[in-house]
Amino acid sequence: MATMTAAQRREQARADYDVFMNGCPTNQLLNRISDKWVSLVVGALAGGSMRYSDLGRRIAGVSPKMLTQTLRSLERDGLVTRTVTPSVPVRVDYELTPLGHSLCLLLLAVAAWAESHIDEVHEAREQYDLSSDEGRADH
Repeated sequence: MATMTAAQRREQARADYDVFMNGCPTNQLLNRISDKWVSLVVGALAGGSMRYSDLGRRIAGVSPKMLTQTLRSLERDGLVTRTVTPSVPVRVDYELTPLGHSLCLLLLAVAAWAESHIDEVHEAREQYDLSSDEGRADH
């Protein structure tokens, strides 16, 4: 195995953590946190802990399988904690960790941006669709 100089090691470290490279851990994390269901689960938990069934009702359109997968991935990544309370029936609560709260602030900012700019996006889509339709008619 060849030895590397300090400059080569620094360059290798930069290459290893290039978010634009598919195998980069930061790229993989960005992929996870940009998932629609992750954003909605984290946003739903912004107000405090929730039971699984409450999350399912709060997040329109999420299937039980997708909610379970999302919660497990968030727990694995250290963004959500799962607390089981022995009772009949068993009570399971989910809550954001401090790391999850730090992500929540960013996702809520993105949601606020989307809500305040949706009219502009709709207008841009309409303009694009009109110009695309006219462009296709010419061919």
